Amino acid sequence: MLNLLGIIFQVLNWLISAYILLIVVYALMSWLPGAYQSRLGQFVGRLVNPFLSYFDRIALGPLGFGPVVAIIVLTLVQYGLQAVERMIISLLLG
Repeated sequence: MLNLLGIIFQVLNWLISAYILLIVVYALMSWLPGAYQSRLGQFVGRLVNPFLSYFDRIALGPLGFGPVVAIIVLTLVQYGLQAVERMIISLLLG
């Protein structure tokens, strides 16, 4: 039982880390002309844009800080999942 829970939380942690990496790649593509129109850019955009759309209004003049805030939110979610995992394990071990 504990092994299964550990695997589930490890996979969730890995997925969040991979999504954070996709957000970083998407943000860095803004520096390259035409990168969003490439196949990779379109693929990453389809994965990342729905989540980033929640943070579009966070800007300071022409600089958008949406990806930074999105990464901070995902990092906090990771910390929360780790806390839940520790709490569940401590409850199961009694």
